[in-house]
Amino acid sequence: MASINVRKDLGTLYFDFRYAGVRCREQTALKDTLVNRRIMKNTLKKMEKEMVEGTFDYHRYFPDGPNGHRFHRGGKAPLASKIKRAIPDTEVVGTPTFAEFAELWLGEMRIQWRETQYHTVENALQKHLLPVFGEQRVGQITKGDILAFRSGLANVPGRKGKTLSASRINHILTPLRMILNEAANRFEFTAPYHGIKSLKVPRTDVEPFSLEEVDMILRNVRADFRDYYLIRFFTGLRTSEIDGLRWEKVDLVRRQILVHEALVNGQVVPTKNDGSYRAVEMSLPVYQAFKALHESYNQGGNKKRAPNDYVFCTREGTPLRHDNVTKRIWYPLLRYLDLKPRRPYQTRHTAATLWLAAGESPEWIARQMGHSTTEMLFRVYSRYVPNLTRQDGSAMERLILSHLPSVTGGDHV
Repeated sequence: MASINVRKDLGTLYFDFRYAGVRCREQTALKDTLVNRRIMKNTLKKMEKEMVEGTFDYHRYFPDGPNGHRFHRGGKAPLASKIKRAIPDTEVVGTPTFAEFAELWLGEMRIQWRETQYHTVENALQKHLLPVFGEQRVGQITKGDILAFRSGLANVPGRKGKTLSASRINHILTPLRMILNEAANRFEFTAPYHGIKSLKVPRTDVEPFSLEEVDMILRNVRADFRDYYLIRFFTGLRTSEIDGLRWEKVDLVRRQILVHEALVNGQVVPTKNDGSYRAVEMSLPVYQAFKALHESYNQGGNKKRAPNDYVFCTREGTPLRHDNVTKRIWYPLLRYLDLKPRRPYQTRHTAATLWLAAGESPEWIARQMGHSTTEMLFRVYSRYVPNLTRQDGSAMERLILSHLPSVTGGDHV
């Protein structure tokens, strides 16, 4: 009967099984732990199943095993075995497949992730990583394999016929990096991801609306969406935050919006990070919009708003679908006004640049936006400030010309 045993001298595990009438002992580099025993047990079950079906290929599992010369090669070897590996044999034989370790790792990480993050990583694994690396042993995957995979992703079609963006490719590679680094740490081999940097992502496309354009939009937008866009323009809320906003998070007494949740894939979840968990102050127009929304609902015989009702919703009370609103309301309005097509997310950028133009404290603006520091604020938005406030060095120039005429060689007023 097949079993998993431990070498007392080294403390490492090995397979002990019979195949074609021959007793085989195959050593691994795995230490005697519950996790490693579980991995090897799963591998052993797989081997036994293939032996019964007649598809077992000894060389596929143990390419350099001591008993390999006794058995004919059979079955299709995985792509990984066709590539020369510059690693010790014990690592090739002793580490689990990428699919096995990814399943274990994903289960261990789930407890510390939000549900949306878990599903994002799971999707990247199922769609991109497992089809390529699933059958390879984690100790066999090389830096060259990773770079070849990354190059291949650059040719994968994305949305609207375009190839995957650098940002999307980086997000796909993140779980690959985490899995291989963790495997290297547990099974004591050199991490192949070492030295591979993320692709450079172009700067955020920031095209805020001017006050004149904001006024045009609010005067011409459909009446039932005027307050929706007014609040977006003057609070900087993300699409997921305003679509997932419920009345229990709107404090009309303190004039604050408590941004604690977001609507992601149809589900209300906690905001994406601790910095996003914040209280946004209401300006007078925003306060008046919320107050009017709250009062209008109670007119005409409607039932009183419940605290968990969505502020903006469909007739059935379900949250808005942002893609539907964008296609049916937002883009047709921009075309009608002959304005350059811009994503609704530019309303958030507009709020930031207007706050900066008004001279608000950068620290306060960062808190309103949900940024933990002012670094992103200055990096992303500062170039728009001179255009709005004339704080572009001209004040210093006027000071010099007024008090130091000798510098320019003449008198100036």
